[in-house]
Amino acid sequence: MHIARRFCLILVASFFLSSCHHSSSPDHPRIAPGVTMQDVTFYSASLARQMPYRVLFPPNLPPTERLPVVYLLHGGGNDFRAWSNDSDVSRYALKGLIFVMPEGDESYFMNEVGSPREKYEDYITKDLVADVENRFPARTDRAGRAIIGISMGGFAAVKYAFSHPELFAFVGALSPSIDVPFRHYNLRRLGQWWKFRTIFGPAGSEERAARDPSTLIRTANAQAIPFIYLTAGRQEPLLGPDRQFAALLKRYGINYEFHTEPGGHDWSQWNAQIPGCFTSLLQHLGMSAN
Repeated sequence: MHIARRFCLILVASFFLSSCHHSSSPDHPRIAPGVTMQDVTFYSASLARQMPYRVLFPPNLPPTERLPVVYLLHGGGNDFRAWSNDSDVSRYALKGLIFVMPEGDESYFMNEVGSPREKYEDYITKDLVADVENRFPARTDRAGRAIIGISMGGFAAVKYAFSHPELFAFVGALSPSIDVPFRHYNLRRLGQWWKFRTIFGPAGSEERAARDPSTLIRTANAQAIPFIYLTAGRQEPLLGPDRQFAALLKRYGINYEFHTEPGGHDWSQWNAQIPGCFTSLLQHLGMSAN
């Protein structure tokens, strides 16, 4: 009994610590001259609470024109400020894009199986999109929406490509944690195992399969899936799983590109991938990359 109780206490503590890994770095946005930044807090009905997001938009917004909007999803241990603080992505807003950077906590931007009230996927795809399109001059059609994520956010972007293909014309995934639904764990990673079980459901369950892009791809309509721009660093542990997923995209006829750059799982490598990703994005949105 004492052993079981101790195990449960260790499990809960591990889960708490892994869930509370959150960025506490100061806010230091790298904003290109002329680009405007605005932080918004709005009520998410799916999460039943207030949630923040950051917006970047170009100067001289036309009064009657709606602009393409790109949703940028952060990685684990970061927050909604990460893209603006750790990259120079703001310069692409000058091309006539609106960037939206939502808070995802450590949720993988999923509707959690073990916490039914934590509906992060609904919060992004329903509440956030609606709030952005009501509040800003953002386009409301699929051809005017894109989503790009890093690591945890890259996983979500790819998953949304299959569960919400009607929403986005372009999906970018920089080092996506594509292997999370089938990743193996040991006792030293007990907290992570429990966190992922809470989010995705038990291994082998229908709930987990419904959140696994490697499973969803097998029944997807290839023509309906948005273009997927996939990248990985040549020295990072996710290179193998991401390369395997790229092979699946090819096998099932999904329109995609896969690129690698030297480097690990960090912003140095992701910043090296951003120019290629945004060149492809602008082309798919029918906009000039020059």
